[in-house]
Amino acid sequence: MANVKVVTDSSVQLTDDEIKQYNITVVPLTVMIDGTVYVERETINNEQFVPKMLTSKDLPKTSQPPVGKFVEAFDELGKDGSQVLCIDMLEAISGTVHAAEQAATLSKSDVTVIDSQSTDRGLGFQVLEAAKLAQEGADLATILDKIAKVRNNTRLYLCVMTLDNIVKGGRLHPIAGAITNFLNIKLGLQVTGGKLKVVSKGRGDKSLRKFFNGIINDMKNTPALKEIGISYVTETSVLKETVQKLKTDFPDVPLLYRITSPIISTHTGEGAFALIYYSDPD
Repeated sequence: MANVKVVTDSSVQLTDDEIKQYNITVVPLTVMIDGTVYVERETINNEQFVPKMLTSKDLPKTSQPPVGKFVEAFDELGKDGSQVLCIDMLEAISGTVHAAEQAATLSKSDVTVIDSQSTDRGLGFQVLEAAKLAQEGADLATILDKIAKVRNNTRLYLCVMTLDNIVKGGRLHPIAGAITNFLNIKLGLQVTGGKLKVVSKGRGDKSLRKFFNGIINDMKNTPALKEIGISYVTETSVLKETVQKLKTDFPDVPLLYRITSPIISTHTGEGAFALIYYSDPD
């Protein structure tokens, strides 16, 4: 029976120890800051990126991995006859999954590419479960079934504190951005079905506190809560309060608290953070 080897992209929220322990291959995106190109996880990390973004003259530009990078990774991993499973961030924010799909058709290896319909720690949940099963010798069908279960039981919520980066990136008309910033509008979004949807909009931090308190209340009614992730661009009082409430209400549930990836930071801007969790019901 062929082994399965797991690949993902650098929008994933994984610790270095997790990547090493579960033999996960991460294909990096690149980011350009004021004319200088950096390779994620190689020449720049999440912590180094944020201050550069905040002081850059122009909004950084992120680029999906070249098709050749995926082909190279796929060929290397599959040269011993192993199957390759590539799990990537949702199509709604990047064409990375399509680059991987194209590479799969060019690779000499047996490659399966799937859109996680998530990113950050939501993507990480799927990648970790796949890699753990692969280490145990599970076949591809079993791994794909598990990934689907994790995806269906994962929730990812995001708050955007300022629309500056969204406006600069051309994702919202500048006039609309100026108006919403003037009114101190804060957005709450959910990733669902592979799409970003606005589910909360209000003035000031009070609206965000209400938004996240509602999510935490839903979490209390979620059976078999397995893990929580908090990923952020910069720390705010709302973020710190949310983290403390999660630690108080779910003391026995593992919580990973880390700065997010350059692509997420670039899209969401200063002060943004995400709450991601998944459950494992029978």
